[in-house]
Amino acid sequence: MSRAGIGLALALLAAFAAVPTRAQAPFIVVASTTSTQDSGLFGHILPLFKARTGVEVRVVALGTGQALDVGRRGDADVVLVHDTEAELAFIAQGFGIERREVMYNDFILIGPGTDPAGIAGTKDVAATLRRIAERGAPFASRGDRSGTHAAERRLWQRAGIEIDRAKGAWYRETGQGMGPTLNIAAAMPAYTVTDRGTWLGFRNRQDLVVAVEGDRLLFNQYGVMLVNPTRHPHVKHTLGISFMDWLVSPEGQRAIADYKIGGEPLFFSNYAKPAD
Repeated sequence: MSRAGIGLALALLAAFAAVPTRAQAPFIVVASTTSTQDSGLFGHILPLFKARTGVEVRVVALGTGQALDVGRRGDADVVLVHDTEAELAFIAQGFGIERREVMYNDFILIGPGTDPAGIAGTKDVAATLRRIAERGAPFASRGDRSGTHAAERRLWQRAGIEIDRAKGAWYRETGQGMGPTLNIAAAMPAYTVTDRGTWLGFRNRQDLVVAVEGDRLLFNQYGVMLVNPTRHPHVKHTLGISFMDWLVSPEGQRAIADYKIGGEPLFFSNYAKPAD
């Protein structure tokens, strides 16, 4: 082979050798909620984790129910969602392991500034929902098996209302994420339940205002779990655990607490969680 030919062969070998290196750059897939994505939290904390570890986190943002389905299929390494009851069932069924509580915020009831249900000043969210149903005031529900949708349904139950029977034209299920549902609520206008993080990052508020907040029933806990590698052997156990460990480490918890919009925190790290 000529010197030129050898040089070309060596160049081709070097080029092919470089491809696996790029392809094998470490990453994990995290199935999570639209609230962690839409609020901008992941945009804030994931670059910090990558800078610390060199591991890229690829997020699949869905409602909590759908995110858990992704985990059940083994299409993610880690699941980070906000429906404690569903998370514990996910673990009990053998799909997840090593759940840790990461952060929390709260849900709030948003509504038109005109207040068609006459609930201004109310602090009891169950009483408020009863008033909305009694008056047939417009209400937008995500209706998408998300953590927020599950929380909303529990609130209707606490209000003594079986919403599947009680709902009428006043109750609209959007089947969409929190951002689009807030847009629909603003356009109708209508009441809706949202997590505070997405609300703080939402810009198209129009006439919507916070109608009810501060009720203990509105507490919103987020948990992270590794998809069970015994059930799905391809799960990246070591990398997934490294991400979970970082989230609950002092550095990760500070990163979560430091994320703010307009000076207001969107999530509170669990190490600073007040006693019940």
